[in-house]
Amino acid sequence: MSGLTRDHFGATAAGEDVAVFTLTNDGGAVVRLLEIGAVIAGLEVPDRAGDLADVVLGFDTVAEYEANPAYFGCATGRVANRIAGGRFELDGRVVQLAVNAPPNHIHGGEGGFHRALWRGEAEDAPEGPGVRFRRVSPDGEDGYPGALSVEILYTLTRANGLRIDYLATTDRPTPVNLTNHSYFHLGGHGAGSVLDHVISIRASRCTAREDSGLPGAVLPVEGTPLDLRDPTRLGTRIDALSASGGFDHNYLVDRWDGESCRRIAEVIEPLKGRRMEVFTTQPGVQLYTANVLAPTRGKDGAGYGRHCALCLETQHFPDSVNRPDFPSTILRPGEIYRETTEYRLSTL
Repeated sequence: MSGLTRDHFGATAAGEDVAVFTLTNDGGAVVRLLEIGAVIAGLEVPDRAGDLADVVLGFDTVAEYEANPAYFGCATGRVANRIAGGRFELDGRVVQLAVNAPPNHIHGGEGGFHRALWRGEAEDAPEGPGVRFRRVSPDGEDGYPGALSVEILYTLTRANGLRIDYLATTDRPTPVNLTNHSYFHLGGHGAGSVLDHVISIRASRCTAREDSGLPGAVLPVEGTPLDLRDPTRLGTRIDALSASGGFDHNYLVDRWDGESCRRIAEVIEPLKGRRMEVFTTQPGVQLYTANVLAPTRGKDGAGYGRHCALCLETQHFPDSVNRPDFPSTILRPGEIYRETTEYRLSTL
């Protein structure tokens, strides 16, 4: 049966309590959400035989999530991905952010949303049980202008979808680009590499990747190893992407209109038969195959390492604040930032 419980998960280094919310539905799915980083700490779904496995990477303790150098499962912002030099001009003023991935700024800075303490409240959405997380990012946090009020609603749907609705308002113009940084292995976290996963992305263009991870020119994927419009085994393309060690690329979603929540990607794990479809209102998605993930001890004693998972980070494009040819990420007073992403799990 569907439901929601709230329990104590631990305490931060400053002694603040952190709750864990557990969502269940009639389809057998279980989702665990944390107030630290608004983290997706667990996502259990059945395989074709009906056996449950947790398909997201994570940790067992609050202290590990407070560090969380790989951004496991967290809300990422104010601006996900990279900003060149941590600098941009906004309304005639140069803004300097922290340079936490030299020479660039990444994922909101050293503080960032991924280490922040959010407060969650249970919410019964029409599609199923949910939790709404809230926090206010103060003016100047990590160098960003304006106080930004953020809400993130996670809903476990009856169709075994984990839906994420983002909402934000500001009192001063500021860039906003929110995503979730979950690492998925559809065979179960800690089950080895994802090179046998089969993926397709509805994108005929991507941004070229410069050495520092910044986006270059917008290029067609046709005839390149980045062409994932047809279902493709990840392992057949990894070796051709030696410069980045694998996929770490921003794809431009076909037919993006700024409003529709469209199906933009599909991932299949053939052994257990799990399938994940990704729906989003966002114009882009970053595919990352854990190319530089250091050997890490994860939850339940699992060992994680290079190519042990994949991320599909729905987003506006990297460095949009410095690229007027990209969709804008600037939010102004009186406007409301709204975006939706859903990860829908099923079986073959």
